[in-house]
Amino acid sequence: MNRRSTVFQLRSSAVLAALMLAGTGCKSDKKPEGTAGDTAAKPAGAAPTIALLLPESKTMRYESFDRPYFERKVKELCAECRIIYSNADQDAAKQQNQAEAALTNGANVLVLDPVDSLSVGSVVARARQSKIPVISYDRLILNADVDYYISFDNEKIGQLQGQALVDKLKADGKDKGTIVVINGSPTDNNAKLYKNGAHSVIDGSGLVIGAEYDTPDWSPDKAQQQMEQAITKLGKDKIVGVYAANDGMAGGAIAAMKAAGFNPLPPVTGQDSELAAIQRVVAGEQYMTIYKAMKLEAEAAAEVAVALAKGGQPAADKVNGKVNNGQKDVPSILLTAGTVTKDNVKSTVVADGFWKAEQICEGAYKDACAAAQVQ
Repeated sequence: MNRRSTVFQLRSSAVLAALMLAGTGCKSDKKPEGTAGDTAAKPAGAAPTIALLLPESKTMRYESFDRPYFERKVKELCAECRIIYSNADQDAAKQQNQAEAALTNGANVLVLDPVDSLSVGSVVARARQSKIPVISYDRLILNADVDYYISFDNEKIGQLQGQALVDKLKADGKDKGTIVVINGSPTDNNAKLYKNGAHSVIDGSGLVIGAEYDTPDWSPDKAQQQMEQAITKLGKDKIVGVYAANDGMAGGAIAAMKAAGFNPLPPVTGQDSELAAIQRVVAGEQYMTIYKAMKLEAEAAAEVAVALAKGGQPAADKVNGKVNNGQKDVPSILLTAGTVTKDNVKSTVVADGFWKAEQICEGAYKDACAAAQVQ
């Protein structure tokens, strides 16, 4: 795949337009009640209640994008719908407790992005016993009877990352060199898919993987430590590139290489298009990141959740795929991601309004933005 491809189907409203959900919108003018930490029991006859359970806050996307986009869309579709929100802070046991509390407090639907894709099976089982539907959001819940899965084609994302790195190193004449691979959390099924996708491109490319790590909690600090270990093991002159599965870990790897005196920095991959990562891309410190239109993902989840909470279903023919989670083929809505490099920052994340040029180009990044024609 051409790493410069900017075929961002993400902008298209077709995916969301296709989600014509059953059931009519709420008519009441009553304002929504749900907030983080809402534990009030749901009285008889109360409005539909949706629980949004997110896994962690180290990755900025969840609090900055997923939650506000989801809550805004729910309120737009159903003014009286109540939202119970919780963030597990990367603690699987805490998330189980939060899910149990949501069920106890009247949730009609669980929208669950698991800390541990396996351990939440007991939560899903309890929800199913109570006939409460469960939407597996962003990360696939494994070996459980979930109703819907809403995410991106995550193996494809790993392929995009791996291909971008291989293509860049080939263009630089370093396609037989040694790279470091820093994967995501072993408890996150998405990390496994990214890893599989990346290996499908890197393996057989001629590149040598000199060190590879799975990173607990997707922690940037742990990624920095792993990169330090790789530098000690391989020597800084031997490392021609770094596959990092997301932007936070890319930042950790880059910090380790800067401290070790790398000049110039080798190409480093990433994912999520975090502001700091986009700034690193513009400045030439990080080669690429993956842009996922989280607004579309969160809004799709909100539309399905509202339909289910009101006793309806999303139109069956509008779901665009199925993903096997070890127990069943889960009806799925899979969105498309794309690659961002210095050459297309303006035509991707800026054009879509994900980041404003003035946010990216402030302070020390002003000159780099001018050179990259971001503004």
